[in-house]
Formats: sequence, C-alpha cells, structure tokens
Amino acid sequence: MAGRWIEKWEPEDETFWRETGERTARRNLWFSVLSEHIGFSVWSLWSVMVLFMGPEYGVDPAGKFFLISTATLVGAVVRVPYTFAVALFGGRNWTVVSALSLLVPTCAAFWVMEPGTSYTTFLVVAALTGIGGGNFASSMTNINAFFPLRRKGWALGLNAGGGNIGVPVVQLVGLLVIGTAGAAHPRIVLGVYVP
Repeated sequence: MAGRWIEKWEPEDETFWRETGERTARRNLWFSVLSEHIGFSVWSLWSVMVLFMGPEYGVDPAGKFFLISTATLVGAVVRVPYTFAVALFGGRNWTVVSALSLLVPTCAAFWVMEPGTSYTTFLVVAALTGIGGGNFASSMTNINAFFPLRRKGWALGLNAGGGNIGVPVVQLVGLLVIGTAGAAHPRIVLGVYVP
C-alpha cells in the first residue's frame, strides 16, 4: 500500500500545510468526528436502554442507575490505554479499529435487550459499551498531532463538540422510537447504530 503512510508531517511549515497538510488533516478530522460521535452515542446507550426497561425486566431504578454508571466507569478507565493506542498503532488504524469495536457492545445489546435476561448479562453488556468512552481520548490524541498550533484549538473543539453531540442524538433517537413505536421496541434504536 505505497503512499498510504505519512512519512513526513510538518504542520508548522506553512508551505507544507498549504500544499499537503491541511487537506490530510481535515480529512482525518471529519472521520475522527464521526468515529467519536458514534463512540459517545454507544457509550451513553444505556441511559436510553433503561427507558425501555419496564416492570417486566425486573430491574429497579437503582439497578438501572448502576447499569448507566458501569458504562461511564469503564469509559473513564479505558481512556488511558486508548490515548496510548494512537502512538502504538497509528491514528488512522486505531480510529478504524476503535470504531469497528463499537459493533461488539451494540450487537450484544441488540441480542440481550428483552425481558427475562439476567441482570448480570445486562451489566456485562453495559460495561462493554464503556469502550465508546475511550474513543474520545484516542480521537483527541490523533487530531492533536495533525494540526499546527495556531489551528489546534479549532480542530480539537470541533472534534470534541462533534463527538459529544452523540449523547443527545442517541437520546433523541430513543425518545423518537418510544414516541412512535412504543417502549416495547428497544432494538429499533440499536438497529439504527449497527450499520
């Protein structure tokens, strides 16, 4: 795959930035924003899934809160290794791997989201969604390396904002499903995120 690796990167050199760097950096920024956006949506998925968990699920409010907290805790912890993964595997490679890994918790939630599933199973799947929180750290680390100092604030702000918007988007999708199809159809929300 000749020509796919970045051999020279000097964003502070204005000629390099104008001729080569800016185009590459912007392309990476848009893919990073999308990856982080989906990561935040998956990370906060259980704040939506618990809205579908009526009495037939047998989970009390404290149990629902613990599911959400578990995802949040795992997301906070995995941010440390996700930060170092960019340097170890490369920004583009890790963005692809970390985005594809979001299929694991999303498909797992799709599979288990029904009455009769054990609370332990819900807890494990909620913990898996925490990997979405790691995307923030790796995404920010990746984008930080691409932009010159004079543009880092803009790029990192756009990256973080585009990612954080994933939280209200998944919540709005959940409310839209509840409002149109009813609370008995949580898999519709998950089906939106699997593709």
